[in-house]
Amino acid sequence: MRTSLLGGSFTFPGTDMTVQRMGYGAMQLAGPGVWGPPADPQAAEAVLREVLDAGVNHIDTSDFYGPHLTNQLIRRALHPYRDGLVIVTKLGARRPADKSWQRANTPEELSVGVHDNLRNLGLDALDIVNYRVVGSGHGTEEGSIAEQVTALAELKQRGLIRHIGLSNVTATQIAEAQTITDIVCVQNLYNLAHRQDDLLLDDLARQGIAYVPFFPLGGFTPLQSSTLTEVAQGVGATPMQVALAWLRQRSSNILLIPGTSSLAHLGENLAAAELTLSAEALRELEQVAVLAA
Repeated sequence: MRTSLLGGSFTFPGTDMTVQRMGYGAMQLAGPGVWGPPADPQAAEAVLREVLDAGVNHIDTSDFYGPHLTNQLIRRALHPYRDGLVIVTKLGARRPADKSWQRANTPEELSVGVHDNLRNLGLDALDIVNYRVVGSGHGTEEGSIAEQVTALAELKQRGLIRHIGLSNVTATQIAEAQTITDIVCVQNLYNLAHRQDDLLLDDLARQGIAYVPFFPLGGFTPLQSSTLTEVAQGVGATPMQVALAWLRQRSSNILLIPGTSSLAHLGENLAAAELTLSAEALRELEQVAVLAA
């Protein structure tokens, strides 16, 4: 599969970074619970190499996956990086020894996080850094993020970050951040069954800002729906392929980053970029969100 078949392309606003809309999320390369090394590091490296060979040029990662180990794996498998590869990382959390997810959002912690990412990825500057708001769960919580975005903007001025994005944020927080610096992407929870960001997604599309759904297939609780299964059977695809195809057709600013540690599963995910759903199938799939509400 080559780049022309990966769902089209998208250029991050105000940048020269153009990526295929079907990307790859590296979280599942870590061990169970996103902690420790994978059971088979060589197999994980093979997946990463196949990602690039298939034409993907957008990898989403974080140094708190592992922690540190996922980025080190990316470096071992892919460095020196191919021209045009965009690596997007995120800050805002840390993983202490008890394997929990804790906030790491002071200016000092964000600076340390940038340097950890640079060192473990083997880069002089990070393409895009998302500031992730860590709340009580996967949902968003209101509250000012000006201090954190200002700290990242200063690191951008120093040349350590090229562009800034946000993750797990509200429309109010995005607007606040945009008074401080340009925002090139937003990464929030969104999929066929979780549609709370519909209006936000449309607004970002009007601004030309990328929207990158995390848990596009449901995350730790995979999407399950009889409607989704029936549509998939009708088009000769898997339910997860249909869920990815629906996202791709939902809006042209959506970038997909499904993750896997399996070569076979990777092939299935990338094949979803070729799947086009009919208007009738799309109408049927609208019921999934209604039933999940």
